Amino acid sequence: MRTILITGPGGCGRTTVAAATALRAAREGTTTLVLSADRTDTLGAALGTETGPVPVEAAPGLTAWRPDAVERFREDLTAFQTRAANVLDLLGASRLDAEEVTPLPGAEELSFLRALRDAALSERYDLLVVDLPPTPQALALLALPEELRRYLRRLLPPERQAARALRPVLGRLAGVPMPAEWLYETAGRWDVELAAVEAVLADRATTVRLVAEPGPAGAAAVRAAGLGIALRGLRTEALVANRVLPETAPDSWLACLLAQQRKALADWREPGEPYDVHEVPHLGRDPRGPEDLAALTAPGVNAAPAPVEWHVTDSIAEDGVLVWHIPLPGAIREELDLIRRGDELVVTTGAFHRIVPLPSALRRCTVAGAALRNGELRIRFTPDPGLWPRGK
Repeated sequence: MRTILITGPGGCGRTTVAAATALRAAREGTTTLVLSADRTDTLGAALGTETGPVPVEAAPGLTAWRPDAVERFREDLTAFQTRAANVLDLLGASRLDAEEVTPLPGAEELSFLRALRDAALSERYDLLVVDLPPTPQALALLALPEELRRYLRRLLPPERQAARALRPVLGRLAGVPMPAEWLYETAGRWDVELAAVEAVLADRATTVRLVAEPGPAGAAAVRAAGLGIALRGLRTEALVANRVLPETAPDSWLACLLAQQRKALADWREPGEPYDVHEVPHLGRDPRGPEDLAALTAPGVNAAPAPVEWHVTDSIAEDGVLVWHIPLPGAIREELDLIRRGDELVVTTGAFHRIVPLPSALRRCTVAGAALRNGELRIRFTPDPGLWPRGK
């Protein structure tokens, strides 16, 4: 399945663009599901039909779905209380009724990620269009599976499960209770679910479309968003310049706004810029219903381009160096920081931060230097003689 993630700064019209993109794909014969993370039904307002926790047919070939995080959280908590019944009874804890449960911080994000996974794995659709939250929240959401899996591996290493038969003995020797079997089972189940979400995001058919209004604020937001998305290893396939004003007389009160838009569009189309820019016209009103969405001329759905991948080049035969290439369009050298910690690399660029495991070959190397060139970070590694096999 082809998956298009759509995000942008708050108020840029990303939900409308997501709806228009999905509607155009459906009208062109692509069976499409549009998924919204919005608490309010802005997607339904754009499509001209109500959306909610049950997928609905918004148009021929187009299904819309806005998952209910509260209900999903209630189901998860009920299942947890059932599995942990013995422990809760031992502690004298009272159960929570479904009616008194409200989502905890982070529950909505996890619920939406699971819905995204379920939608992407469905065989009913050829295209999934995902209306993500505004860019800062969207980047935090996309980082969640990787970060949670990392926490789980550190707190409950999978290799310790191999010794589960010895836990009662170890508990007596250590004098402290060992983690119960259900805890490892729960962690293992969450790891599998989060890994499935990661697989959807890492799939070569998953790309991002950025939405922004051309202008000074939009230009700054695009630079920041593109950098954060690249750091997650995703590909921004298109920049949708939304609400582009029509040409007007020089003495019109819109002339100043139009000049700002022209400059931003010209900058985004400069040689070397990483974006395929697509203009969406301003209708002079908030788009409502299929006919307005069709008038927006949203970008079409072409074959998914191959993502710009983090990769390692091998030049050991020449100068004994391995180079890790990390695309970071828009990165500034002064805002870039790298730290190696064991088998992980901590990358910080501007306001964004990511901890990534080193490829297996680089774990046996030492860092020899790094450089930022043409929007790409290149980290040089030299093999550690004590860890690499010796030639004859």
